[in-house]
Amino acid sequence: MSAYDIIVLGSGPGGYVAAIRASQLGFNTAIIEKEALGGVCLNWGCIPTKALLKSAQVYQYLQDCENYGIQTASLSFDFKKIIARSRNVAETMSRGVKFLMKKNKISVIEGYGKIKPGKTIEVTEKNGQIKEYKANHIIIATGSRPKQLPALPLDGAYIFDYRKALTLEELPKSLIIVGAGAIGCEFAHFYQTMGTSVTLIEFFNRIAPSEDEEISKQLHQSFTQKGMKILTTSRVYTSKIEDNQVIIGVSTPQGEIELQADHVLSATGVVANTDNIGIEPSGIMLEHGKIKINSFYQTNCEDYFAIGDITRGPALAHVASAEAIICVEKIAGLQPSPLDYENIPSCIYTSPEIASVGLTESKAREQGYDILIGKFPFTASGKAQASGHPEGFIKIIYDKKYGELLGAHFIGEHVTELIGEIVTARNLGTTGHEILKSVHPHPTLSEVIVEATAAAYGEAIHI
Repeated sequence: MSAYDIIVLGSGPGGYVAAIRASQLGFNTAIIEKEALGGVCLNWGCIPTKALLKSAQVYQYLQDCENYGIQTASLSFDFKKIIARSRNVAETMSRGVKFLMKKNKISVIEGYGKIKPGKTIEVTEKNGQIKEYKANHIIIATGSRPKQLPALPLDGAYIFDYRKALTLEELPKSLIIVGAGAIGCEFAHFYQTMGTSVTLIEFFNRIAPSEDEEISKQLHQSFTQKGMKILTTSRVYTSKIEDNQVIIGVSTPQGEIELQADHVLSATGVVANTDNIGIEPSGIMLEHGKIKINSFYQTNCEDYFAIGDITRGPALAHVASAEAIICVEKIAGLQPSPLDYENIPSCIYTSPEIASVGLTESKAREQGYDILIGKFPFTASGKAQASGHPEGFIKIIYDKKYGELLGAHFIGEHVTELIGEIVTARNLGTTGHEILKSVHPHPTLSEVIVEATAAAYGEAIHI
């Protein structure tokens, strides 16, 4: 039986980061992966979807090229090549993780891993052979999988999840997407831009329901202007396949209706991969379907840790990576600070993009803050106008008494590249007055942060 200091089960953005940090700190480390290095994020999530969205952005630019003084005789696209590019990007990133494993002298064990008592992991290899590995510390990072609705059983051909949506051979004429969170909205934007007739269905009363209400409203407006059909406060109660079409029954505020399309994409969230990996036989406690942990990701069983989507935090790649580093540094006897889950940025890569961190306006009021709100539209930004994308705005929220930066919410082109400044400012306890006196370069999109702050304090110059 091979023995290691640390074995990591799962190689997503939590698992592979944990393995690299462990190796950096001198631990003899192994990582177990049943499919492809990089996990869902690199292979079927964050990265390949962004590659598709880039193709949609380029296509949209070319459709609008006359607005920039450029003319094209004709415009078309090869959908198979768009899909192939996305897969190639994912494979390139996965090979990059493989290189990092080799660079950091991490043993890669291929197969399906199950934890066992006694700090042991049993791995079933692809050839059926079973091997056992022992470690002083085990980190579970098995991630999540798409949630399935009883009324919408997946068949992989007509009704499917995001994996199939990333690899369709032909562009569908019509597509129904159930679930308007980040995954649903991003695929809705991609397919609508490429020419598919998209219907987006959301159980809650607005799309992007985790975002500030004004941000959700702006995205709804943008989507409908592009021809997308949106149903909110709606629920799918039945589905069937007839004549190569999916027919679904939907309960709406106006009553029950039937919709049909070539395909249906189920994007109703994810569930933690805690089953069939030996959790209960090992005595590890679950809480609301996820592994119960302390502030440093220790489970109730000594030397068993858990990070990422299988734990209580938001199911985001950057959260899993941050948890991984804290977890390993705690194992190493360092003194890491617990992760501040109130300062985690959220991004949706539609067009316009959405980026946010901290409290929404409603949450700030619910918590009793006396707040200042500053807004600045991208229509008043010289850089946004010059780029041809003046849609959207920034909304920034401060505590009136102390100037604490409570939250910021962006919707506009490239705003996912701006939110990091707000995260850092909140981490440092930066006040509104300090941001107001921080000179930003002109012309840039980042100027809107100062402009919105000035608006919050009644000192707006450009609106």
